[in-house]
Amino acid sequence: MVDALFGVPRLVAIYDALDAGRDDLRHYVAMVREFGAQQVLDVGCGTGELACLLARTGIDVVGLDPAEASLEVAKSKKYADRVRWIHGDTTTLPPLQADLAVMTGNVAQVFLTDEDWAATLTGVHEALKPGGRFVFETRDPARRGWEEWTREKTHQVTEVPGGGTVETWTELTGVEPPFVSFRGSYVFSSDGAVLTSDSTLRFRGREELEESLRTAGFTVDDVRDAPDRPGLEFVFVSSKR
Repeated sequence: MVDALFGVPRLVAIYDALDAGRDDLRHYVAMVREFGAQQVLDVGCGTGELACLLARTGIDVVGLDPAEASLEVAKSKKYADRVRWIHGDTTTLPPLQADLAVMTGNVAQVFLTDEDWAATLTGVHEALKPGGRFVFETRDPARRGWEEWTREKTHQVTEVPGGGTVETWTELTGVEPPFVSFRGSYVFSSDGAVLTSDSTLRFRGREELEESLRTAGFTVDDVRDAPDRPGLEFVFVSSKR
């Protein structure tokens, strides 16, 4: 199931405004250069910010996402015509020989079961050429970042395209580690509409992730600190065996 924030057109239309200032994307662009990648698979590409950013530089990009509404927004952006957009997940990918696969924005945490995570890793592995790299970020569960997900600490009012503002906040609805559930609320000033989006994430530890990567046929080359969120997240760099 796709969360409303990514699947409901009215919420998807304001996603980029609410998620402005994506400092993490420039670090992914830097890693594309670091590894000399020419074809990149963006798993969970969402509204296509990274995919279009890479396409602008001449990189051959495949943007993959299960949320059709998010892909529609992505396809409307500048340089989107240079990206190959695919509606689906890694279990349904056509044959690829990518140099690099990425998952930004903590996409790795939406796979709640061991089976779904293993299937995702298998799909990424098959999409990479021999020696191709897989890079993704995930929150460190030891930091208990969800404790900051309260209305008081997340409340904001944002101007959105088309006029008006949207008042937003996040509230926890359940914490049963490794699972954390929360609800985002969105109040539109233009007509007073109130929409919500419910989500659940899985917080996997470093050792668990390293083992899952090795089982899927990857070598863990490095585990880096997230430059834009130091001390809060792991950035895994692995390569296809």
